[in-house]
Amino acid sequence: MIRRSTLRATALVALAALLPVTACAREADESAFSAGAGGADDPTETGDDGTSEDQDAPVGTIDWVACGSAECAELEVPVDYADPAGDTLTLSISRVPARGDRIGALFVNPGGPGGTAADFAITMGFLLPDDILERFDIVGVDPRGLGASRIDCGGDMTELYGVDYSIDSPEDTAELLAVSQDYIDGCEAGAGDLLPHLGTENVARDIDAVRAAMGDEQLNFLGFSYGSAIGQVLAELFPDRVRAMIIDGIVELGPGGIESAVSQAAGFEVALQAYADDCDADSSCPLGPDAIAAIEELQAAVEEEPIPAQPRDLGPGELSTGLALPLYSEELWPELSDAVADALDGDGTAMVGLADQYIGVADFDVYFAVNCIDFEWPETPDELLAEAVEAADESPHFAEPIVNDYVRCAMWPVAEVPLTPVTGPGAAPILVVSTTNDPATPYEAGVRTAERLESGVLLTYEGDGHTVVGNGVPCVDDIAADYLVDLDVPEDGTTCS
Repeated sequence: MIRRSTLRATALVALAALLPVTACAREADESAFSAGAGGADDPTETGDDGTSEDQDAPVGTIDWVACGSAECAELEVPVDYADPAGDTLTLSISRVPARGDRIGALFVNPGGPGGTAADFAITMGFLLPDDILERFDIVGVDPRGLGASRIDCGGDMTELYGVDYSIDSPEDTAELLAVSQDYIDGCEAGAGDLLPHLGTENVARDIDAVRAAMGDEQLNFLGFSYGSAIGQVLAELFPDRVRAMIIDGIVELGPGGIESAVSQAAGFEVALQAYADDCDADSSCPLGPDAIAAIEELQAAVEEEPIPAQPRDLGPGELSTGLALPLYSEELWPELSDAVADALDGDGTAMVGLADQYIGVADFDVYFAVNCIDFEWPETPDELLAEAVEAADESPHFAEPIVNDYVRCAMWPVAEVPLTPVTGPGAAPILVVSTTNDPATPYEAGVRTAERLESGVLLTYEGDGHTVVGNGVPCVDDIAADYLVDLDVPEDGTTCS
């Protein structure tokens, strides 16, 4: 479950991942940032002195046209930046122009991977503080594989997430691997030669290409959840081209895929306990006085037999997906309580509805294509499934659904090029925002990332939910606006609540 995206109370824009036949030969030991790594994702070329140097993004032209409340455009970029004269793909872009004296473009990304930044920019044109909207174009560049370059694996997500991810029989294993292989086959057929070129490093290069085409010398960036990974890669590849950067809900680069998934499962356990404590203290909560026990009763019940629901019955897969969604936002906790209570009364419709909301939030095809490239994964499905069982000792409610979701990455047909830790030498100050009870991107990942970045500045939000900038918390939004507009950098370690 590394669906690293953001869920906002006002708009479901993307989330972070619950859910996350012989594999082709996989070579997983090269870093996306290693000079001379070669291949489709090699970000460097060797200079005369033998050191690596950035390749400038090809500069195209952008013709903006009106589209509703925003402006839209497309830009052709190389499929492979190591071969700029080769095949191209088309990026979808949107912007909400600055209302007043323009400083530049603020590129925004909602996360995912698989959240559409073009749509998100329009949403953020309503949510961000007025001081920011006055001075910046809010620009969204759809990551490759979305929008005009959309890939289609042809899978049925309700089927993919309708199987039991908490493995307790050989039949469960066989069913999970079968639906996963069918999905992977669809990705090979539907995305073909584009699959190796969908990693985050290329997404960062695409954003820089749009910056250049807009005529700006520098860019500003606001990335949520998986968008924080894009920001870190931008800072590593193009430190001198970043004027200001905020990353919120941090995806830590460096740990392998299993380590990240296990950490995320622990984050969901913390969020579940926070929800349960709130419910148990509220006499009106239908699951009190022991919400955890009620949820465990429901988990045991669906393992025995599905609970009747519409449009399909509630089984273990739907339940694990539906449980995760409301933990992204405290405002959704009452919906979780009601859905569990209804299911225990014999009607699983509300819980299936929560699962379907989660499934519909972002593009899973891009989600897997990116995560299976960006992180190192076990070589075989059996190794991954064993890791999930071990993690369940510490995170009994979420470890197996989250970790086992990535069994597809142990079967993926494209070689990994894992992202390595980023320090961003020479970059402008990077504001790292981390929430103490974030279920999807644990707080400690933000702390470590701020420490590792040479110019990292940590802003702690003491609260619940996944990401906070633009959610109406005055302390956070005031700091963000002062930083973006005036480059007023807060003191490292500042706390809002």
